[in-house]
Amino acid sequence: MLRLGVIGTNWITAQFIDAAYKQEAYQLNAIYSRHEATAQALADKVGVKATIYTDLDAFFASDLDVVYIASPNSLHAPQTIQALAAGKHVIVEKPLAVNLKQLAAVNEAVQAHPDLMVFEAARHIYDANFKRINEFVATNDVSGATLSYMKYSSRYDAVLAGETPNVFSRQFGGGALMDLGIYLVYAAVAWFGVPNRATYQAKMLNTGVDGDGVMRLSYPDFDVTLITGKTKNSELTSEIYVGRDTLAFDQVGEIHHLTLKTETETTDLSQPIFDNPMEAEAKAFAEAIETNDREAFKKAWTLANSVHQVMGQLRQSAGLHFDTK
Repeated sequence: MLRLGVIGTNWITAQFIDAAYKQEAYQLNAIYSRHEATAQALADKVGVKATIYTDLDAFFASDLDVVYIASPNSLHAPQTIQALAAGKHVIVEKPLAVNLKQLAAVNEAVQAHPDLMVFEAARHIYDANFKRINEFVATNDVSGATLSYMKYSSRYDAVLAGETPNVFSRQFGGGALMDLGIYLVYAAVAWFGVPNRATYQAKMLNTGVDGDGVMRLSYPDFDVTLITGKTKNSELTSEIYVGRDTLAFDQVGEIHHLTLKTETETTDLSQPIFDNPMEAEAKAFAEAIETNDREAFKKAWTLANSVHQVMGQLRQSAGLHFDTK
């Protein structure tokens, strides 16, 4: 049983705790928040007694095996580094880093602690339907793809009212690319590899970050279009093209339905998935940590680094810069 500590008290942390407990591989021991009341509210919500910390150093000094980090984006990298220095494995919400300088610093910390593992919580890549697509791509000659993930943010109304919530803040590495767009980049790199060129045409908000936009990834024999946004809801179907055939599925962040359409028939390829979309990743992380599966860690870490190199190209193309430490 892995002794778990969490940083961040939003809905996503509660969802991860639920997924962790359903896998019966974690025991929540500690919650960190700047405010005791919000930490206690999370403990009450998930129905678990845990020690509450408002001092981050004391939290990291506590008796934990693994830390789940779901703080504002710009804090992910420095808190990951601090967790490693304290001897903890890390599960960190995407994005792992908001610039290549942060990415390099995390890599240096990982190399300095070869007995520990860091997993970026790109939850969709562990789902059965995502893996089914990976198998399909590996056995077919892809001629292109259009991938979509757009959702109206619950905090966008605050932006329209003149406020700057963290998820739309330049200071905290917010915006569409860093939130929903990274799901698309993960999918493209996992399925098709690292592109030769990556560009991003972004619609900028007055908060200094992107509200939505379109990415173009160029490969030797085809292009991939990625459509993301936090300012509108979309029902666009994602598609992978194989000549005249089309593999169609719902938005990339959480794939429920998967269909292969040919000129003569339509075949449902959908696989069963967990009710909690974070359960597959919670299971994979626990298995890797408990069995010291260095190959699983290496595979995930290599993919994460490739994704963030592409993310760096996309930010540069769009003029998105987060000058955080």
